[in-house]
Amino acid sequence: MSVTNQGATVWLTGLPSAGKTTIARALAGRLVEEGHRVEVLDGDEIREFLSAGLGFSREDRHTNVRRIGFVAELLASHGVKALVPVIAPYADSRDAVRKHHEAAGTRFIEVHVATPVDVCSQRDVKGLYAKQASGQLAGLTGVDDPYEVPESPDLRIEAHQQTVSDSAAALHALLTGRGLA
Repeated sequence: MSVTNQGATVWLTGLPSAGKTTIARALAGRLVEEGHRVEVLDGDEIREFLSAGLGFSREDRHTNVRRIGFVAELLASHGVKALVPVIAPYADSRDAVRKHHEAAGTRFIEVHVATPVDVCSQRDVKGLYAKQASGQLAGLTGVDDPYEVPESPDLRIEAHQQTVSDSAAALHALLTGRGLA
């Protein structure tokens, strides 16, 4: 199998605990095995190291998303598959990242990990939903802060209805169809 060295940003958006990072890591493993250069830009890690000091206001979230988008585009422009599992709750922020990629001539793929909030709250891998329910946390995306569902993502994954492997395979098939895997 021939490996394409063309980079791209694969932006996985969805609610907290939707499965974005799990799917991105599964896909990354497969792409690395095939010989691709891959980087996972996890939203939590970016917040800790690149966006430390930002809060969760709409403006701060927009700044965070644009920073992540800038790094992803930079990597993708150098032949890396940048897998970006971040909530990115606002459509205008995601659109700004897409437009930055388009202006630079870099491929951008938006994937909506469409796990319903009730399933996410049952998973609650970080304890955020429990903290919100007990009043210890306000502004939880999809509960008491908005999440704007992508209208026309390149792929919508119903992660609650299939395995992680099947979700990663669907995304891999999309990349293959677009000449990126």
